[in-house]
Amino acid sequence: MLPAVLKDGLRLPVIGSPLFIISHPELTLAQCKAGVVGAFPALNARPESQLDEWLAEITEELAAHNAAHPERQAAPFAVNQIVHTSNRRLEHDLMMCVKYKVPIVISSLGAVAEVNDAIHSYGGIVLHDVINNRHANSAIRKGADGLIAVATGAGGHAGTLSPFALVEEIREWFDGPLLLAGAIATGGGILAAQAMGADMAYIGTPFIATREARAADGYKEMIVGSNAADIVYSNYFTGVHGNYLKGSISAMGMDPDKLPVADPTKMDFDAAVSGPKAWKEIWGAGQGVSAVKAVGTVEELVSRMEREYAQARQRLAV
Repeated sequence: MLPAVLKDGLRLPVIGSPLFIISHPELTLAQCKAGVVGAFPALNARPESQLDEWLAEITEELAAHNAAHPERQAAPFAVNQIVHTSNRRLEHDLMMCVKYKVPIVISSLGAVAEVNDAIHSYGGIVLHDVINNRHANSAIRKGADGLIAVATGAGGHAGTLSPFALVEEIREWFDGPLLLAGAIATGGGILAAQAMGADMAYIGTPFIATREARAADGYKEMIVGSNAADIVYSNYFTGVHGNYLKGSISAMGMDPDKLPVADPTKMDFDAAVSGPKAWKEIWGAGQGVSAVKAVGTVEELVSRMEREYAQARQRLAV
């Protein structure tokens, strides 16, 4: 059974995945007000003191929205924490989540019991993203409340397993909250994720091509003009395999089909934010880009997916 925080105020069973560099309060608030969980990486707030400001802004504005619109409550929001040795801000950022009682924390690149304990101390929940069944088992043993199965085709850091295989393996032993990520860009894709056994969909790429997203116009336009064949899977830029737009790699003078293999032990998220490579000039995107036909608002995107979701249910008579 899903906890109330993953049901209340939701128009669609969707979490907008936290987009490195791109997600910020304007996008997060627009997602929540449109009826899906909005999320952002804590590392997007720079300097670290800005995280306090962002969390204050989001919590205050959502409270004001809910007071003014009792008939249409906003969805909750989530903060992504990179649980990796290169993230030297983790302790500070975790303290900010505790201070503001962030309802949902998404942990990535490391399952740590202390992170889960901190969020549980005030009643929050932790969803951990995984690319295989072994990582899923480890996350739940260490106290995560739910899982995000990141299957092949997902934007940014992604796995290589089929969503059918990954969800099936996890559902053999886990009956808690399960989300699916991987090229989901339509309402039909959301329903398909549920049919497979997931509770919710985890969607990122379509939200990059929204007016509220903090992404370059060229980035948004490249998503609109791309299809699945324009996505390349490489670990060259961060040390962890991820999916990127070939066009952005070519624009930096590199051959997207002949990228070197990086040393995964050299991953550094500070460098990823401040350096010249990912994610400023090398743009992440998932294989579902072909479903994105135009740049619009978050509300327009969610409304489109809501219509498609209803149509898919009608086609299947469910």
